[in-house]
Amino acid sequence: MRRAPLILAAMLATPLALPATAFAQDVAVSTRAGTMADVAIELARQTGSSIVVADPQIARRAVAALRGRMAPAEAVRRLARSAGGRAVAVGPGAWRIEAAPPPRPSSPRPAPSQARGPSSTDEAAAKPIVVIASKRDLAIGQIPGQVSILDGASLEAGGIGGTEKITQRLATVTSTHLGSGRNKLFIRGIADSSFTGPTQATVGQYLGDLRLTYNAPDPDLRLSDMARVEVLEGPQGTLYGAGSLGGIIRLVPNAPVMGETSGSAALGGSLTQHGSPGGDGAATVNVPINEDIAFRANFDAATLGGYIDKPLLGRKDVNRTRILGGRASLRARLAPDWTVDLIGLGQSTHARDSQYATRYAEPPLTSDAQVREGSDADYAMGQFVISGRIGDIRVRSTTGAVRQHLEERYDASLSADAPRVFAQENRTRMIAHETRLWQPERGGFSWIVGASYTHNRTVLRRGFETDVSTTAATGVRNTIDEATLYAEASLRIRPGLTATAGGRVTHSRLSGAGEDVIPADAAFVAMAHREMTADRSATTVLPSASLNAELLRDTALYMRYQEGFRPGGFAIESDFVRRFKGDRTGTWEFGVRHGRPGAGVFDIAASISFTRWRDIQADFIDNSGLPSTANIGDGRVWSASVSGGVQLMTGLRIEVGATWNRSKVDTPPTELLALVARSAPAYDVAGMSLVDATLARSMQVPNIAQFSGRIGIGWSRDLGERLRLSANSWASYVGESRLGIGPELGQPQGDYLDSGADIRVGTERYGVTLAVNNLTNSRGNRFSLGTPFGTGRDQVTPLRPRTVRLGLDARF
Repeated sequence: MRRAPLILAAMLATPLALPATAFAQDVAVSTRAGTMADVAIELARQTGSSIVVADPQIARRAVAALRGRMAPAEAVRRLARSAGGRAVAVGPGAWRIEAAPPPRPSSPRPAPSQARGPSSTDEAAAKPIVVIASKRDLAIGQIPGQVSILDGASLEAGGIGGTEKITQRLATVTSTHLGSGRNKLFIRGIADSSFTGPTQATVGQYLGDLRLTYNAPDPDLRLSDMARVEVLEGPQGTLYGAGSLGGIIRLVPNAPVMGETSGSAALGGSLTQHGSPGGDGAATVNVPINEDIAFRANFDAATLGGYIDKPLLGRKDVNRTRILGGRASLRARLAPDWTVDLIGLGQSTHARDSQYATRYAEPPLTSDAQVREGSDADYAMGQFVISGRIGDIRVRSTTGAVRQHLEERYDASLSADAPRVFAQENRTRMIAHETRLWQPERGGFSWIVGASYTHNRTVLRRGFETDVSTTAATGVRNTIDEATLYAEASLRIRPGLTATAGGRVTHSRLSGAGEDVIPADAAFVAMAHREMTADRSATTVLPSASLNAELLRDTALYMRYQEGFRPGGFAIESDFVRRFKGDRTGTWEFGVRHGRPGAGVFDIAASISFTRWRDIQADFIDNSGLPSTANIGDGRVWSASVSGGVQLMTGLRIEVGATWNRSKVDTPPTELLALVARSAPAYDVAGMSLVDATLARSMQVPNIAQFSGRIGIGWSRDLGERLRLSANSWASYVGESRLGIGPELGQPQGDYLDSGADIRVGTERYGVTLAVNNLTNSRGNRFSLGTPFGTGRDQVTPLRPRTVRLGLDARF
């Protein structure tokens, strides 16, 4: 009797006498999430198979929904893997699912084609999640840290977008809002400044194994045809080195699939309240060249309707933005365990004008600027990747190049009668290589060693333009070469308890110089040549250590210590160039995880961390009104986050997330004290000098809200044999933060609610989508800066007004 409910028979489906060829043909599969016992019965009916679950523990395990078009054998194997078992064929169309030992971590292989594309969330949930960002293919439960994985299908729901799709889904990831291709990203409470200057990013962004940027803004790549996006919170210095103080965002694109011809297309149109219409389109194709070579490509185009007016110029909806991009990849199988990948991508983003407004303007959503602003951002990348194994040792070598070009225009008018534009051009070139070897766990021990080299050169040029003249302003050139060796190893001390230790040694060579130094100061420049042009070298050692305790099958506790750093460089202050030092963080983190998102009834992840940040690099407004960079002192950052989800009933799931941050810059440098003193008269207010009061308000890490939270609801149900309805809605609150360091950048921002919803009705191959963003038509203030020359104008960057999109999608 005990085993009776655990045995599932094929009598519920097509008889076993069917020819074997019938079971090799693809069929449409659509099961709900639930226990293995229930889902196996449903799958047996749909595939005409016989499925027997021989192990009571396997039968009681929760498994995710499984959808797509595939062979019955493949569907049964995926179902078995989702419960940690294996499928054994016992006859034509008949399988027995039994317990299997935990699989060794291995290099992920492209998922078989599904009717809704290889980025299906169900495929990700149908096997143990291997985190690519771990660099040694660890399962998510083996990582001592907070990891968020966003599958490609969910990122495309409601229309393909860029980085905003990540910030909408994760409360711990935030962004500035200058505009697409110009923003800086932050994770947790690690944020440096509002501008993109010579400082390196605090968040490492990667496409596969190659970083997207070094000290340039987020390129805001379209998240089209992605398998998933992985976000690792907290410093990742041992494995990723410079520029990972806050964490890592890793884009994992779908790889070419051998022996398969498939494709997809999507088309949408949008209407923005108080603004102009927009549209978007995307297409993906996968083509086999022969049995060992496959090609995959996708193309994206979007026009985002404007909604800001400039009445003094007689122009409406000025901030219309156009985005064109694409990616192509070729995979060749050299041997059973060796592949070569060639990847190329490019994207162009053109914003006709800025997206900020005057706070108290009437009518709303208008700017009092009298010049045309805006930006042009171009991005290109190429990669060459070799992957394979030598015995049990895995090998991966990546070589790539990046070219990024950003032109920005700001209103720098001296008065209403003297319109003037400040133009800034940032050109970045990067060449990078990394080779790593690793061995999955054997006898309780696993390891990784790697070496990398990065060369990055950035030239920042600036100037002022009027109707009658163009005047160059001082610029700066920064070049850095980094050579690195790193290693990490894990030892299973006892069952369920794993210790990990690692280290990274980086030797950096920096050089820089002024660009377009004004002739009037040439004599001074000659005298201060060593300060204006110099080479420096530095060697940095980053240790790390952690403990991960797997208390139960789905529950783990961890603690870790990790360091991160950024090298120094050269910045512009007024008309001169000066050095700033590198900064460094050390973080202690404690956390707990239970369950796996989307693969069970309940999951939760929580962490608390403390970061000591030394010689913080940040931007401020100098005496000439231009943004500059300096070390603003040492600081402390406390951060706590929690995220989780509950499946309320079949097809209905709710997810929540929240983050709390508290920061303080506790040892301001002399330069910043002097800046505050020049800006505030020295008289007492309630027993405190205005200098002290201003300084106290200024000494917070910028752009990070003390509290942010998110809630999301997903719902799906079958409307017929093939027709299905899927719906999602979400709301997020972003708390108040400060624009930057110093009194000139002390404006508050944030404290707003954003929301959205989408619904899709269709089959696995064709569908219609209706999406609405900013349901409440909230204005809010995402960013208190549009031009650094207008800090007294009370600028705001409102949310995009309520936008409705209608879309069509098709897959073949």
